Amino acid sequence: MNRSLLLLALINTMLMPQCVPYEEEKITEIRWDLQDPVLQRLYEAQDRQQTDSLLAFFRHRDPSYRYAAALAFGSVGSQVPLAVQDSLHQLLRDEVTGVRLGAAYALGQLGSSRAEGPLIAAFQDTTVNSDYLRKTILEAVGKAASASFLPAISTTTTYLPTDTLLLEGQALGIYRYALRKLVSTEGTARMAGFVIDKQYPASVRLLAAHYLQRAQNIRIDTFAVDLARTLPLETDPHIRMALALGLGKSKRPEVLQALLRQLSTESDYRVKCNILRAFRNFPYAQVAPAVTTALDDPNAQVSASAADFFIAAGLGPDAPKYWRKAKDDTTLHWLTRLKLYTAANKLLPPYMEVTKGRINQELKNYFVQTPNPYQKRGALLALAEFGWNYRFIHEQGFSVTEPVVRTGAVEALGKIARTPNFRSFFGLGTRRVKNDLALFLQEAINLNDVGMMAEAANILSDPSLNFAEVVENPSFLTQAQLRLQLPKQTETYYALQKAIDYFNGNDKSVALPPEYNHPIDWRVVSELDGSTRATIQTSKGPIRLRFFPDAAPASVANFIQLAKSGYYDGKNFHRVVANFVAQGGCPRGDGYGGLNYSIRSELPPMYYQDAGMVGMASAGRHTECTQFFITHSPTPHLDGNYTIFAAVEQGLEVVHQLEVGDLINRISIQ
Repeated sequence: MNRSLLLLALINTMLMPQCVPYEEEKITEIRWDLQDPVLQRLYEAQDRQQTDSLLAFFRHRDPSYRYAAALAFGSVGSQVPLAVQDSLHQLLRDEVTGVRLGAAYALGQLGSSRAEGPLIAAFQDTTVNSDYLRKTILEAVGKAASASFLPAISTTTTYLPTDTLLLEGQALGIYRYALRKLVSTEGTARMAGFVIDKQYPASVRLLAAHYLQRAQNIRIDTFAVDLARTLPLETDPHIRMALALGLGKSKRPEVLQALLRQLSTESDYRVKCNILRAFRNFPYAQVAPAVTTALDDPNAQVSASAADFFIAAGLGPDAPKYWRKAKDDTTLHWLTRLKLYTAANKLLPPYMEVTKGRINQELKNYFVQTPNPYQKRGALLALAEFGWNYRFIHEQGFSVTEPVVRTGAVEALGKIARTPNFRSFFGLGTRRVKNDLALFLQEAINLNDVGMMAEAANILSDPSLNFAEVVENPSFLTQAQLRLQLPKQTETYYALQKAIDYFNGNDKSVALPPEYNHPIDWRVVSELDGSTRATIQTSKGPIRLRFFPDAAPASVANFIQLAKSGYYDGKNFHRVVANFVAQGGCPRGDGYGGLNYSIRSELPPMYYQDAGMVGMASAGRHTECTQFFITHSPTPHLDGNYTIFAAVEQGLEVVHQLEVGDLINRISIQ
C-alpha cells in the first residue's frame, strides 16, 4: 500500500471496526465524505480555531464526527485548553478504534506531557485489536512523553519482522524523541539494528536510517563497521542517503573507506550529496582528493555540494586552488563557481593580500555584469567573506530593484556581522564598522522592503551580536511593524517582533498566528474527483501532481484557485536545496512574498515518506498562502509540521533537475 496513504483509504480499510448488526441506533462505521455538510462545518470549526465547537463533536453519536473533531486538534496547534486535552484522553477509550486513533494522533501533535499516562494506558489496553492504533500511540508517545519512557520503547524486542505496523510505531517513537533532542543508547542500538538487518521492513529501516542521520549526540562506533558494510549492499537509495550522513558521525577508518568507495561507484546524486556532507567529519587530507573530483560531477547539485565542503571544511593553504578552479574552469555551473569563490575568500591567508584583492575584484565585476539576480545574490554572499566589502555590499545591493538581490545584500551584511573573529579582523575600526552595520540594517528596515526588513530584524535580534550596544533608539522597529500589511507580511512581522522583544529584554517572543481570514471554497472542493490533476509546466519540463483533498481540502482548493487565476505563471523556483526541496510560488522571488491572506495548516496523519511529496511552505503554523515545495527524497522530520496536499505522479525526474531561478511557466488543472 502506498506510503502516502490517504485518510479515506486508511479509515475504510484499516480502522473500520466490526459493525454491530441489528442495532440501528449505534453507528460504528467511520465515513469520510467532503460533501457532507456536517463534516464541512467541522472543517470550518477547525479552520476558524473554534475549539468549543470542535469539543462539542466529541459527544456526537456518529464516530465519523468524533474522529474528525479529534483529528482537527492535530492541526489546530499546541495552545488548546486543558479541557480539550482531558477530553482527548477520554476519547482514547472510545468504543470505535478509529476515534481512538484520531485522539492519539492529536495528543502527539499537541505535545503535552500530560498525555503520557493516558497514551501508555491506551497502548496497554488489552481490548485494542488494531496495530494501526498501537503504531499511532507509539508515535504520539515519542512526540509527547517524558524521557523516562524512551528506554521502554527502545528495549522492546518482541515484535517479529512481519509486525510491520508495530515496528513502524517503535521506530517512529524513537525518532520523534530524537527530534526533541532526547536520545538513549538503547534507542540508538535498536535503530542501528534495524538498518543492519535487512529482514526488517524497508519503511522501518528508512526511519532508522533517518534517526542515525538526525539524532544529536549519539554514538554509533559500536555499530559503525556493520553499518559501513551495509551501505554498499543497500538497494534502496533513500536508505543509503540517510545512512551516509549517519555514518559521518563515526570517525572510524573503516567508515571513511566505505564512504569513499561508495562515492566512486554511486549512481544516485542524492547519495553523493550526502556522502560529501558526511566528509566534513573526517580529516581533510583524506577526503579532499575525492571532493575535488566531485567538483566536476555532471550533476550540478553534486558539484555544488563538493564546493560546500570546501566552504565548511577547507584549509587556507588550498584556498588559491579553489580560486583558480573557479576562475579558470568555465565549464563549472555558476553556483559551484561562486561557492568556490566563497571558500577562497573565506580561507585565504591574510598575508596573500594581492590574491585576496583579485578575488574580490572579480566578484565585484561578476556582480555588476551578470543579469541573473540569483547570481548577483551569490556574488554578494561570496564578497561577505571579506568583511571590508560591507560598504560595496550596501551601496550596490541596496540600490538594485530585484528583491532577491536586495534581500541577499542584507543577508551578506549579516554574514559580516557574524564573522567569528569580528574584533580581531576589524581591529581599531571595530566600533565604527559595527555602527555602520547597525545604520545599514536600520536603513534596510526603513526601506519597507519586506525581505530586507525581515533579514535585518533577524540580525538585530541575534543576542550573540549584541547590537543593543550600538542601537540607541530601537523605536524604528515598532514603527516599521505598524506599516506592515497583515496577514500578507506576517513573516516580517514575526521577525520585527522578535527584534522588539530582544531590545526590550524579553527573550520569550511568542508569534501568534494570523486571524482567520480566508474561508475554504467548498465549491472548488465539490468539483474535484479522483481524476483531477495539476501539471506544472517548468523551464525543465512538466510535473504532474495528484491531489489529497481528503487530507487537505483548504490547501488543495487554494492551490487550484491560484493556478486557474494564472498566479503562478512566470514565478521562479526561488529555493532549491540539494537532496531536500525545490520551492516556488513567491512573487518576489526571495521567499518573502505572497498575497494578502493566509490559510490554515492541515496536519492529519500524512507522512513525507517518499520523494515528490508536495507541501505548503510556511513561516509557522497557519501562515500558508502561495508558496509550495516538492521534496527530493523522504523528509520525515517535516511530518506533522507542514501540510501535504499533493504528490508528484509524473515528472519526478524534472523535480531533480530544477535549479534556483528556474521558471514555472504555468500550472494547468485537468
